[in-house]
Amino acid sequence: MEMTVAERLNLLRFVCSFVWTDLEVSQAERDLVMRICGRLALHDREVEQVKQWLVVPPKPEEVDPTTVPKAHRQMFLRAAELAVQADGKVAPAEADALALFRELIED
Repeated sequence: MEMTVAERLNLLRFVCSFVWTDLEVSQAERDLVMRICGRLALHDREVEQVKQWLVVPPKPEEVDPTTVPKAHRQMFLRAAELAVQADGKVAPAEADALALFRELIED
């Protein structure tokens, strides 16, 4: 599925917000985010932005499920699921955030 630069960055913004849900970013989570960057063929400037989100989480107002295009919702949901599972444990806050996200984007 083709995605614009803005859509790819929006996906990574969501992924980064999910890796921050438990207030710490593990190496496994960083690795996952970088693998997604590679799969989406992000340019260096875009990767730098993503790396910043791994240092400081995206602002909550920048992570709005209503901005996810219908055609991309399942991809965003799968990426969020991978993000919360990346470190091998799903904290209650992560499970809650994922459930809310799922509820907000599913029809």
